[in-house]
Amino acid sequence: MKSRWITTAALLVAVVGLFAAQGQGEVPGKPVFMRMKLDHTQRLLEGLALNDFELIHKEAQQLSILSRDEDWNVFETPEYRQHSLDFRKAADAVAAAADKKNLDGAMLAYMTLTLQCVECHKHVRDVRMAAAPPLDLPFRTVKLTGLAPSF
Repeated sequence: MKSRWITTAALLVAVVGLFAAQGQGEVPGKPVFMRMKLDHTQRLLEGLALNDFELIHKEAQQLSILSRDEDWNVFETPEYRQHSLDFRKAADAVAAAADKKNLDGAMLAYMTLTLQCVECHKHVRDVRMAAAPPLDLPFRTVKLTGLAPSF
């Protein structure tokens, strides 16, 4: 059962890594900050895999602190603020579970944390796509004849 949790957590980290890597080229000045978040997340997973509650607590706490940094804020939208708050709550829940030496609780909170990452990255992409200028594609008209019934 525990190996299934660890496998699931590892899979989520891989997904988060892909989203983080995707986001690195999108915002000038953000790649280093994104890499820091990913590094802390990976070390947090390491702590979970090794049952190292001190490492789990330390990395979760670092993620919570990073979520308050001004470089964290990519947008000033209510949705983005909510995603950040949800992420912070999940990071704090991981740290609290580590304090209680509750590996299952820490793993569950970690999975919530990674889901928050993915949801936020989806939101950021959606906002950027909505703000992007429309593509200037040529529009070709086609005359359709003989398709309508004649009366």
